[in-house]
Amino acid sequence: MHDHNHPPHAVARRGRPFVYALLLTLGFAVVEAVAGGWADSLALLGDAGHMATDGIALAIAALAAWIALKPASTRHSYGFGRTEVMAALLNTLFMLVIVTAIVVEAVVRFRHPPAVHAPVVILIGAFGLIINVVVYKILQHGDNNSLNVRAALLHVLGDMLGSVAALITGVVIYFTGWLPIDPLLSLFIAVLILISSLRLLRDASQVLLEGVPRGLDLGMIGRSMAGVDGVHSVHDLHIWSLSSNEISLSAHIVIDDMDAWQPILYRLREHLQRDYGIGHATLQPEPAVLARIPLESLGRRA
Repeated sequence: MHDHNHPPHAVARRGRPFVYALLLTLGFAVVEAVAGGWADSLALLGDAGHMATDGIALAIAALAAWIALKPASTRHSYGFGRTEVMAALLNTLFMLVIVTAIVVEAVVRFRHPPAVHAPVVILIGAFGLIINVVVYKILQHGDNNSLNVRAALLHVLGDMLGSVAALITGVVIYFTGWLPIDPLLSLFIAVLILISSLRLLRDASQVLLEGVPRGLDLGMIGRSMAGVDGVHSVHDLHIWSLSSNEISLSAHIVIDDMDAWQPILYRLREHLQRDYGIGHATLQPEPAVLARIPLESLGRRA
């Protein structure tokens, strides 16, 4: 039996980075929105919009991290680990909405570029970059394999790039007066964020659809299991993710000697944990003389 309970200190440790990041992000979003409105800069206003939405994203991530650590129940026997995956999916969709809004506003400003107060843009852009780097470092102390943390980091990375764009925009306009640089850089950053968002969306969808986790080969694992001493063949093999960090496997194991099942089971579980990081395996033994082996068996001894 697998224990899905988590001690109270684990809950606090997992959620604390999100809370610190949330406070810093929302605080600076207010400052940047005021400065962006006064300087009439899309780079600053867009970055403020990112950070405000990131505040919501970080709040969702913190809530999901807390829920994910709740113990398993009779109605949720696997626990609540996928809450973080759902939060990652929601936050990624938020990011796509932000990207769309920036692209639309950038196109409008290409046609009618407003005057930009360059010194204010430079100052706020530099300060914003510092804040975003600090927030990014805070979140990196979390579980970087978690899709929830990756989604939060994606939002903060978008803000970091936005701050860099605001800084470059202010410098270029101050020295050259070339106003199109503001929407141009915003479009460039929107494309970078879009690529990362689509990758994360793919990973989150793969988990929710119970697909084989990225980096694992179903056929190769089946053949390797069939190569374990005492195993005749393997069929009905399924591999999926319970959460961002927990992989599950189930399979029917055909063996010649049912009396030898316990040592075979031990060898199989050790093999799966050692070679593939799969610690949650449900394996059903079948005697070779009675088993009806399907043609699609993933491994079979000669």
